[in-house]
Amino acid sequence: MSMAVKKSPLARVKEEFGGKDKLVDKIVGVLDSDEGKDELRKRLLGVANAKLIRLHGVAMRTKQAGGHDKLAAATADKLGRAKDKDYVAKLESFSNGRLIDIMSAAERRQGAAAAAAAPGAAADGAKAPRAARPARAPKPVAKAPAPKAKAKAKGGSKSAKKKR
Repeated sequence: MSMAVKKSPLARVKEEFGGKDKLVDKIVGVLDSDEGKDELRKRLLGVANAKLIRLHGVAMRTKQAGGHDKLAAATADKLGRAKDKDYVAKLESFSNGRLIDIMSAAERRQGAAAAAAAPGAAADGAKAPRAARPARAPKPVAKAPAPKAKAKAKGGSKSAKKKR
């Protein structure tokens, strides 16, 4: 059985984009930023490769969705709350990355629910559903601890000292 080796972020950047400079140029071209393109490019060159890959993916999915507002609306639709205007407004306050994470989680949930609802959709090699656990016996009630005996003082009481 051959296991695929997970590539490092540097190897992925070189293979998929041809180098960090080219990846940063693609990200700068896609992002809408308040700062200048040169300043943004300079900042992004100091960012880790894994974060640049994630940033590129988020920027591309946001662009495919049609922008931040449409991404928030699509996320609310996936969650089944498209008519809830307050919820959509709250989603619009989230970052693009967070919206994409929420939407992908909702898609996974819908896919899992569809797979569970479809009878006979499970493959023969799939695990059978786990049987319910039997109820545990209640824990025995602990007895109250016995009262501790008082330790005798070495020198005795004050009144005993006065009598000496």
